[in-house]
Amino acid sequence: MISGTIDTIAWLSIAVCVICALIIAADVIRHPQMMAVMNVVWPATALYSGPLALIAYYTLGRSPNGRQDHHAASPMWQSVLKGALHCGSGCTLGDIAAAGFLLAVPLTLWGSKLAADWTVEYVAAFVLGIIFQYYAIKPMKQQLTSGQALVAALKADALSLTCWQVGMYGWMAISNFLIFHQLLKASQPIFWLMMQIGMLCGLLTAYPVNWWLIKKGIKETM
Repeated sequence: MISGTIDTIAWLSIAVCVICALIIAADVIRHPQMMAVMNVVWPATALYSGPLALIAYYTLGRSPNGRQDHHAASPMWQSVLKGALHCGSGCTLGDIAAAGFLLAVPLTLWGSKLAADWTVEYVAAFVLGIIFQYYAIKPMKQQLTSGQALVAALKADALSLTCWQVGMYGWMAISNFLIFHQLLKASQPIFWLMMQIGMLCGLLTAYPVNWWLIKKGIKETM
């Protein structure tokens, strides 16, 4: 059994993160980012990192006049962080949507609910992540056809998305099998707290890959 104290902590974390996401969403409505997809990326980031996303947004994502400054070169670590967060926002929204879907429509794969959950979540996260990357690349490289931009998005983010999900799944496996010794369900607040931590783990596993992708020129700086 999961104690009421842990459930309370989980609800508090969820509430704080949602509030932080709403704060950022309200600000980007008043002060849109120059790269439109980042208007979604920053609030989505807050859904799992809460106050950390607020700090990152107001220090790295928003210039004093409310616009991202693309004229000033950012340090490499900042560019990599923004690239990883951009990748992770698609994963985050995809995983949330998939978890909600699986709660309403339980599935099994190879006789395993967990295998089905992770497969559906990976596909949803991958598709949304590539869409996010497409809408980052296409406005910057308007000379590309839609097909070329899609291929570029796949090259830029397929590995990053996969590494993000590996970090997230790794933490969820630890949560399910080593910490709580049960399969957590999306109907439980603790599931979402563990998902928030899992997304932070995903950021850690995707960060070095994004560094390599940007350094090799496979992925654009943001």
